[in-house]
Amino acid sequence: MDLLILSRLQFALTIMFHYIYPPLSIGLGVIIVIMETMYLLTRNPFYHKMTRFWVKIFGLNFAIGVATGIVMEFEFGTNWAAYSRYVGDVFGSALAAEGIFAFFLESGFLAILLFGWDKVSPFMYWLSALLVCLGAHFSSIWIVVAGSWMQTPAGFHIVGEGITARAEITDFWAMVFNPSSMERLAHVVSGCWIAGAFMVLSISAYYLLKKKHVEFAKVSMKVALTVALIATSGQLMTGRISADGVAKRQPTKLAAMEGHFAPNAPADYYFLGRVDEKNHRVSGLKMKGLVSYFVHGDFNKPVQGLEAFKKEDRPPVGIVFHAYHFMVMIGLLLIFLSVTGTVLLWRGRLFDTTWFLKILVPSVLLPQIANQLGWMTAEVGRQPWIVYGLLRTSEGLSKAVQASAVFTSLIMFTFIYVLLFVLFIFLLDQKIKHGPEGLERETQRHRA
Repeated sequence: MDLLILSRLQFALTIMFHYIYPPLSIGLGVIIVIMETMYLLTRNPFYHKMTRFWVKIFGLNFAIGVATGIVMEFEFGTNWAAYSRYVGDVFGSALAAEGIFAFFLESGFLAILLFGWDKVSPFMYWLSALLVCLGAHFSSIWIVVAGSWMQTPAGFHIVGEGITARAEITDFWAMVFNPSSMERLAHVVSGCWIAGAFMVLSISAYYLLKKKHVEFAKVSMKVALTVALIATSGQLMTGRISADGVAKRQPTKLAAMEGHFAPNAPADYYFLGRVDEKNHRVSGLKMKGLVSYFVHGDFNKPVQGLEAFKKEDRPPVGIVFHAYHFMVMIGLLLIFLSVTGTVLLWRGRLFDTTWFLKILVPSVLLPQIANQLGWMTAEVGRQPWIVYGLLRTSEGLSKAVQASAVFTSLIMFTFIYVLLFVLFIFLLDQKIKHGPEGLERETQRHRA
């Protein structure tokens, strides 16, 4: 196979496996802080032991996340050496900041969170939970900043020419606050909160259906449902803002997302569709001019389509179109589940509505799928550029690496990552079956 395709497949595999875990860490971190705050305010041991259970889930997730993320650091130097040379000053500064200000903060206080729950003061334990949560969020900030710079580069100039050319920072804060970083960050973080919230909802619904740890499940579900409602509402708003940014700064990506080929015509929105990339057609259920309205506030105003750009500058349409639309559909379904759960809670029927609890159990998969589809939309939609408008993906490849070596390592990484995922599911299942420890007495006190 082609070296470029193999290298892209390998990096896609590693980042997609890794990205299962950071959103859960960020979302669970928020829920853990809320629960430990409840304990700090009430001093009811019930909440403290609730926190302990979710901290164990967090610790497992964190460990697997670290293991799956290390490989990407090496791939920058092996498969993508030309890219690393070009953006090293920019990307390296963001990754260094992530390590210093985020990873060490999160991992340092995680030890207290995991092992100090009965050895430190309640305030110190709460502070540790808060700092671990902040560390996870700081990590997302710097990673999103680095990724956003590749989408909308700013605060730099090019030094050198030809193969020695590289991007050098001229304004660090302009690089950090590049045109898309904050809108993308808000969208990513809300997606992480949703992932964590629906994991808690899924496990809590399982306990309620099994009639085990009922009081624990009820309180956990109330907290998670609150986070889910806030986060899904935020996801809808940040998604619209992010799409507006794409329309302004990456018109080829927008055209691929919407399957819009005509060079200068009103753009329709397809609720469901199938792309015929060869004949430049999309068929399906649509609303005429809706994309034009979103972009310009006018159903009849033209939007640049893919035919307005050179063929070599167009992203793959089918992948981007379907990833984007399935992501939107799942996002709307998550909003529906959050709102339905909230209404049932208000009416006092949530914990007895069996059909809804059965839906919540597998719903943990939905945010994960949506996050992966969102990543595919953003990254594949940027193609053929690895740094938008500056460096093509084909130009970022290492010159010395052979396709056979990449293919061999791709098979090896796939095997290892599958094993890690199976291990994660096995250990998670064991922790769920074991359940929270020592809550029986505290449950009686909580009910009283």
